Amino acid sequence: MDLSIPLYLENFIDGKLIPPRSGNYMENIDPATGSLFNYVPNSNESDIETAVEAAKNAFIQWSRTSAEDRFLIINRIAALIDGNAHELALAETKDNGKPLWLSKKVDIPRASANFRFFATGIMHFAAESHMMEDKAINYTLRQPIGIVGCISPWNLPLYLFTWKIAPALAAGNCVIAKPSEITPVSAYLLSKICIEAGLPNGVLNIVHGKGEEAGEAIIRHPAIKAISFTGSTRAGQRIASVAAPMFKKLSLELGGKNPNIIFGDCNWDKMMRTTIQSSFSNQGQICLCGSRIIIEETVYDQFKKEFIERVKLLRVGDPLSEDSKQGAIVSLQHFEKISRAIETAKKEGGTILCGGKAVNPGGRCGKGFFIEPTVIEGLGPACETNTEEIFGPVVTLQKFKTREEAIDLANASNYGLSATIWTQDISIANKLAMELNAGILWVNCWLLRDLRTPFGGFKNSGVGREGGWEALRFFTDAKNVCIEI
Repeated sequence: MDLSIPLYLENFIDGKLIPPRSGNYMENIDPATGSLFNYVPNSNESDIETAVEAAKNAFIQWSRTSAEDRFLIINRIAALIDGNAHELALAETKDNGKPLWLSKKVDIPRASANFRFFATGIMHFAAESHMMEDKAINYTLRQPIGIVGCISPWNLPLYLFTWKIAPALAAGNCVIAKPSEITPVSAYLLSKICIEAGLPNGVLNIVHGKGEEAGEAIIRHPAIKAISFTGSTRAGQRIASVAAPMFKKLSLELGGKNPNIIFGDCNWDKMMRTTIQSSFSNQGQICLCGSRIIIEETVYDQFKKEFIERVKLLRVGDPLSEDSKQGAIVSLQHFEKISRAIETAKKEGGTILCGGKAVNPGGRCGKGFFIEPTVIEGLGPACETNTEEIFGPVVTLQKFKTREEAIDLANASNYGLSATIWTQDISIANKLAMELNAGILWVNCWLLRDLRTPFGGFKNSGVGREGGWEALRFFTDAKNVCIEI
């Protein structure tokens, strides 16, 4: 199939690729080169209204389509993603700046896995029944909500876009989806894949645009009954303030400032390899990255010395090069935000152990947005650097003496998305798992994901859970039926 990328992207509404009704577009910049990649529709309320009307017309038929038939269509989408993995990975890398090997290894395979998992899952999604002795029997119906809104971020564009869309479609809903305007290309290509797969017109509508215009129109539209959003806590607050008074269902997966807790008895080599990954994968632009490394005092100096040596070996360069371990920061605006955060750390008294500077790889990437992996020490738990999400290749080091101190340091954040624990003592691991304020805990591993498990955070890291049955429950309404015997 043709997955060529035009200079002007289009919205996907009612089964067709069409320009924005206003005719307005935005520039989309390749972050590795700083040059124009293409133009993105700058859609507004009018485009959302058109998409909603298409979804309304499609909903009755799609909601009554059998789970098996929905499975067949959604599984075809997964197969087409696999069949076009190279083209999708290349588009994701040019759009986002991440290394091509990472797009091939993680982003695109996970996108197809999302569709395949929920296509299969809906075939096994069961309801409950409750017997009231000899009086009555109750059973639960799980029915699709109707039209739902899915808004995804720029860090894992197709990966997280499909993580929302797949369960919504599988459950029988029609979807109005908005990808980030910073990384729109893989969502545009997904439009073509859905056409090829035979997804009925209007079931999925992909509208490009800014959050304050297209996104705002989605969350305000009265016909859209649920919003699934991944992004910043600030944006999540805005969505909640609009959607909650309208009694919309909300799933908000927001920021993180995740602790990585290292005890001296851990498997040292495995911990060190994985901690490099959990600190700097995708240039640190993953909500699950461990940006606060908390190390037992007895091994702090050893950890610092070896960790810095390994970080200095991470090659920052052209995302298309297999030798590059770190690619470009997603945009100039985000590059400047990370640079300001590093300067803030210096002002707070932090010591830059390595990194902290912009990188010019030269060649075609001479005008790209690159930053060295950065390690900082000497800052307390209450400073801005340790409390505000930087979302870049920046980590801090802190030390602890006792288990209780480790727990206090880890919980000294308004976020609570994930945490990683490194120890061979199962009792310590269990104790910390109980005490840490985080929705996802990894012990002696990181980013090992089972799609059946609930995903989400505590505190300012969000509301609700995604994944497995949690996602299918979110995208359905429960109805109890009581029948007297």
